[in-house]
Amino acid sequence: MSETEFTYTLYVQADPARVWQALTEPAFTRRYWGLGFETDWRVGSTMDWVERGARTSDPEQVVLECVPHRRLSYTWHTFTPQWAASVGIDEDLRAELARERRTKVTYEIEPVGDTLARLTILHEDFEPGGTLIGMCGRAWPMLASSLKTLLETGAPLPEQGHPNERGSGGYETHGTEV
Repeated sequence: MSETEFTYTLYVQADPARVWQALTEPAFTRRYWGLGFETDWRVGSTMDWVERGARTSDPEQVVLECVPHRRLSYTWHTFTPQWAASVGIDEDLRAELARERRTKVTYEIEPVGDTLARLTILHEDFEPGGTLIGMCGRAWPMLASSLKTLLETGAPLPEQGHPNERGSGGYETHGTEV
């Protein structure tokens, strides 16, 4: 992890098409992430984030690259008061996040033999020394692990702090243990 980006690589016992499905279909993303994306996945299309009853829409929240089963990139989301209220983030922290520049997430999916896929997650363009990189740096390992666990076992990891809910949650960890 640098001051402006980090990369996670994991190996998933699933073919690239299944990994792609887990990254793009709301029925999957809701199970391990707690949110669904509403978009047509065409380059330039906007993405609505629907999480815990809050819809986050923004014309700058867009698909940057989309090569099915291989590569997906989009701008990281907009921090609205509605989003913050739905995930339990106070207004001061939300405003701090909103002041930082927009980041970008890229997924690369590569087949490894007949039964594995290598998924590389690159999250970049963070504000050096900003709050968001620390929050995302704590949240991505759990999120990626939950995606992997869902694909390999049929169930995501339980959300910490919410033993009766499934999935690792759709918001970045904010100062609490992950």
